[in-house]
Amino acid sequence: LLWFSFGQDELLWGAAWLRRASQNDSFLSYIQNNGKTLGADDNINEFGWDNKHAGLNVLVSKEFMEGQVLSLESYKEFADSFMCTLTPESSSSHIQYTPGGLLYKPGGSNMQHVTSISFLLLTYAKYLSKSSQTVNCGSIQVGPASLQLQAKKQIDYILGDNPMKISYMVGYGDRYPERIHHRASSLPSISSHPQFIACQDGSNYYKSRDPNPNPQIGAVVGGPGDDDIYEDDRADFRKSEPTTYINAPLVGALAYFAANPDAGLVLT
Repeated sequence: LLWFSFGQDELLWGAAWLRRASQNDSFLSYIQNNGKTLGADDNINEFGWDNKHAGLNVLVSKEFMEGQVLSLESYKEFADSFMCTLTPESSSSHIQYTPGGLLYKPGGSNMQHVTSISFLLLTYAKYLSKSSQTVNCGSIQVGPASLQLQAKKQIDYILGDNPMKISYMVGYGDRYPERIHHRASSLPSISSHPQFIACQDGSNYYKSRDPNPNPQIGAVVGGPGDDDIYEDDRADFRKSEPTTYINAPLVGALAYFAANPDAGLVLT
């Protein structure tokens, strides 16, 4: 019972992908019959490894918008509601942004929210564009181009368009984090230090103010605080630790902009 309460979003998320892959109606029925019970209408301004409801709503709304499955219309409404929380011009309650414009959720490793939500913005923009629909935010209608612009602002911030003029991707740009919270990156390589380094012998390297001897090129760190400040401190793991769940959705967003270089440049 405890597992079930924590796995509700995964049950719907899994059913949605199985429906997408197989077109089997049993998975569609599962979503229709269990969506409300399993929290599909929960709106907690989050999409990531710990809560996938926003992604579920976007994925399922695709079938409503493109396939006209009317029983899934509520998922379009749920997805719209999430997008409205990301749109400052809407009258909805909004997710927090830093003064420099970075989407921000307290708790550490903030870039996981930035990259995953940016990917979701672009995905929903693609679905909306293909079906010639918009997001209903009460007093305003938000189109695909607006969502693309929101995502581009976040990606640009990550790559250096921010108050500190620092890229949060290691190795990208003229200035980037040099003291990331990563054991292999902060220890010397075996070529320069062939002697064995025991598990507890890394403290001196951990506490050092020297840059990491093995830059983890391409890694994106947790990012700045809600004041846009990043201290480049190895010990501050909430800000300086890279994670797979930061980088993975960023790949999708970067691929989108590589394939659509004009997306997010202007509102049309």
